[in-house]
Amino acid sequence: MVRPTISYGINYNGTSLTDLTKKEGLEQPLWYWDPSIAPSGMTFVTSDKYPQWQGNLLVGSLKFGYVVMLTLNGNKVVKEEIVKDGLTRVRNIKQGPDGYIYIAVDGQGIYRLMPVN
Repeated sequence: MVRPTISYGINYNGTSLTDLTKKEGLEQPLWYWDPSIAPSGMTFVTSDKYPQWQGNLLVGSLKFGYVVMLTLNGNKVVKEEIVKDGLTRVRNIKQGPDGYIYIAVDGQGIYRLMPVN
């Protein structure tokens, strides 16, 4: 098994992947969750169906069953908010050709996220 050189994560059984989170010559993540939300699918919002969300990133959570929106300023996350919860494991998020956001959820199917005016 190949072990990561640095990590903020843990193995599924709770043991440490490594004690190092930083090392010279390796780049730090721009954003991470601690504890991990077990991020799954993600998509940038570009659709005019969600004008207030344009340019933001939607990320699914396998662990907590929600969709989180990261508001970006350049390559920096300036805000994080849950935009849909009460789901089971979110597997994927895509913006469809029709401009709507679709969320694939374990055991529940695929949802279309309707914009709120």
